[in-house]
Amino acid sequence: MGYLFKSAYSQVALLNARVPIDEALKDPNLTAEEKSKLELTLRARHFASQELGLKVDKNYSSFVKLDRPYVSYAISASPKWKLESYRWSFPIVGQVPYKAYFKESDALEEEAELKNQDYDTYVRGVTAYSTLGWFNDPLLSSMLRGREAYLVNTIIHESVHATLFIKSEADFNERLATFLGNKGMELFYQKTEGANSATLKAVLFDSEDDQIFSQFISRELKQLEQWYQQVTPEQKTEEIRQQRIAQIQKNFESQILPKLKSHSMENFGKVRLNNARLVVYKTYMQDLKDFEKLYVLTGNNFSEFMKVCRGLENHKNPNEGLKELIASYKK
Repeated sequence: MGYLFKSAYSQVALLNARVPIDEALKDPNLTAEEKSKLELTLRARHFASQELGLKVDKNYSSFVKLDRPYVSYAISASPKWKLESYRWSFPIVGQVPYKAYFKESDALEEEAELKNQDYDTYVRGVTAYSTLGWFNDPLLSSMLRGREAYLVNTIIHESVHATLFIKSEADFNERLATFLGNKGMELFYQKTEGANSATLKAVLFDSEDDQIFSQFISRELKQLEQWYQQVTPEQKTEEIRQQRIAQIQKNFESQILPKLKSHSMENFGKVRLNNARLVVYKTYMQDLKDFEKLYVLTGNNFSEFMKVCRGLENHKNPNEGLKELIASYKK
């Protein structure tokens, strides 16, 4: 209850700090680049609503200038000898494999407690999140970091969450939003800049690299899960475990990095990797090829694809339901 109270207090404070984007554009303290991205936000939200059929309502029509680089800090955790997400339970969203705090110190405090229970942990800064339609989400200054295409992707990603979010199925929800964030971004630049756009070429490279990385990490995670099941008690030392995890990064450097056309995943071989970070990749990136298969089967039509996916809301296992949908189209 203490966590929920503090989160609610911070959420209300955030909402109270909103100003309409039209008003924010007049702020002399904002840079020209920031104002350009505010204008891009208005175009992206209109596209998400009118062209993609996503639920946008009044989301991203207001702006909040934060006093910090991230809006919140999320913690993930996993047992050291099992590739499984530690899950927290909350009203409305159900069980989720992460917990977010508005203060980094609170996230680090929880991380320390989990480490004391011998879990692998991973704390990361979060630039954006969706309240799933409960509030009118503002554009946050943290969302303005990076390339313009990333901002477009984020708005579409979060709008997918506001349109379809299945309780206690965070892995499905996040993979769906990751996939459609990429597709929607591609469609936005096709519409606004044309087929010969340099931006479109760059985002297509990003999407291709995501698919390559998804196939790689899906395979590696399954092999690691099998290794954890087969390793004997006598072999269970931290040194051996770290060597096995390091092998994933060595495989990436030798097999995948030379194939990449963008810079989005190039640092994977250098990050501090443990089970907690790996289960985040599992949540966001595993088996994106299934979504690609269904997208093709629905005629490469974003709205039709989304309509079909909404039929999985009451499925007991939407990931299995996705495979069933693919099989039904092929009959």
